[in-house]
Amino acid sequence: MSTFMAKAETIERRWFIIDAANKPLGKTAVAAANILRGKHRPEFTPHVDCGEFVIIINADKAVLTGNKLQDKYYHHHSGYIGGLKSVQYKTLMATRPEKAMELAVKGMLPHNTLGAKAATRLKVYAGAAHKHEAQKPIEL
Repeated sequence: MSTFMAKAETIERRWFIIDAANKPLGKTAVAAANILRGKHRPEFTPHVDCGEFVIIINADKAVLTGNKLQDKYYHHHSGYIGGLKSVQYKTLMATRPEKAMELAVKGMLPHNTLGAKAATRLKVYAGAAHKHEAQKPIEL
C-alpha cells in the first residue's frame, strides 16, 4: 500500500473565521497558522500547499499575557547604518493591531515559499466587521 500524497490542484479551500476577542494573541496565531498550513486536514502533506483561508476579527481585543505589553518590542531595520526602528507592543497594539497579529502568524509559518503563499490567505481585521461574507466562512 502506498502513501497518499495530496495535490495542490485537487485541494478545495474553505474559509474559516477566528474571533480573537479576549484570547491570547499567541494562541489565536497558533490556531490560524495550523489552518493556513492545512495541518487540520487528514490528507495533510508537508511539501504541498493544502491550507485554507483564515479571517481573524477583533484583533484589537486580543490580549498579551504577563508584562509583554511593556517588555516586548517589534524591531525592523531599514538597511542603513543606524536604521534600527523599535516599537513597543503597547504602542503597536494601540495603533496597528492587525500588524501585530500578522507578525505572530507569519512567525509560526514555514520560512519558505509555502509559508509565503499561506500568509497571503490570511485576512486580519481590527474590528468585528469583515468583507468576506460572500465566502460563507465557518466559525472556529
